[in-house]
Amino acid sequence: MNRRNVLFATVPLMAAAAFVGCSAPPAPVVEDPLIAGFKKSTVASVADAVDQVTGARGFMTHKMRPAVAGKIVGRARTSIVQATTPDKATPPLAVKHSVEMIDSSKPGEVGVIVMVDGADVAAIGGLMGTAAKAREMAGIVIDGGVRDVAELRGLGLPVYSTSITPATAVSRWASVAKDVEVECGGVKVRPGDIIVAGEDGVVVVPQERAAEVLKKSEEIDARETKMVPFIKQHKSLTKVIELFNRI
Repeated sequence: MNRRNVLFATVPLMAAAAFVGCSAPPAPVVEDPLIAGFKKSTVASVADAVDQVTGARGFMTHKMRPAVAGKIVGRARTSIVQATTPDKATPPLAVKHSVEMIDSSKPGEVGVIVMVDGADVAAIGGLMGTAAKAREMAGIVIDGGVRDVAELRGLGLPVYSTSITPATAVSRWASVAKDVEVECGGVKVRPGDIIVAGEDGVVVVPQERAAEVLKKSEEIDARETKMVPFIKQHKSLTKVIELFNRI
């Protein structure tokens, strides 16, 4: 093959190599607009919005507090655990469904774990927290105990619980089910419901009313933003309440 033919044979290969090296970057992940909207709202406004839209309470008990602070917004994944005999609470059985829930979670989802009458028993600790963080979960909400708080804080994984305890579930509690409707902190939670949590507490937004709740929450936030300068101007809250019909 002469030099001219070698050159012509090489050009297509070079072009192919250049094409491979310049392949388009992966498409960005598009965030659920409802989740994005609730991230901009306040927990208190979301709680008020659920009240007004559904006529029912959406906020969990005041006992549900941040063991590891941080805002949580995401769709719920659930599991439930209850007391049993030691032979039924072996290491694999004690946290079976909670572990399966975490291991199958998608980025941005929120683990909701109910320990039935389990304030003195930890639902998760550092190992499960590490798995949740690796799966890029938004956080964990527990009606029950949590342990290894310093380790979870180091992970940067927001965790809300009704108690902090060093006690393991092994030999005490056994996993019952995952991805089922549960009652957590006095409120029903179904897989797919939206959890909004912050320093003010934890609110559950029913998935089928989420768009309405978000719209109402945004209206509440906007109204309160407008109220602040009036309060400063009039130095009176009474006049502003009369004007905006809001407190």
